[in-house]
Amino acid sequence: MTRESERLPFFVYGTLRPGEANYGPTLRGRTAAEEPAHIEGALLYEGPGYPYATAGPDGAVVHGALVRPRDTEYDAVCAVLDRLEGYAPGDPHNLYERVVTEAVCPDGKTVRAWVYLAAEPLAARLRATGTPIEGGDWPASRAAAG
Repeated sequence: MTRESERLPFFVYGTLRPGEANYGPTLRGRTAAEEPAHIEGALLYEGPGYPYATAGPDGAVVHGALVRPRDTEYDAVCAVLDRLEGYAPGDPHNLYERVVTEAVCPDGKTVRAWVYLAAEPLAARLRATGTPIEGGDWPASRAAAG
């Protein structure tokens, strides 16, 4: 069982990815390592300027990056990401939930990581009326759109 305080890397898939809008203010200069990765069994949906990931069917994939904060920055990074994602442990009003996932690295190894998935009320609305992002890669979908 994973404890809330466990110091896992983060799997990021939207504005926190390297080169995206929230990467600079939250992660730049605070990471020990970053690498492309993906998670399986998750779907990505369009949001208002950022995407939402939800649990999804087998075969569904979300692409992103595995980000490992530096040890000295870990607590601060976790706090700023929780705040950005509207997450507080046990809060029924969370926009996202921080949960453990298995991120798959380019070499095929898997790494346990935190990911922010849409909290259930929002996830249910997305499944009912949301627009899935084809291919599960948010920057690629924006580039393809134009």
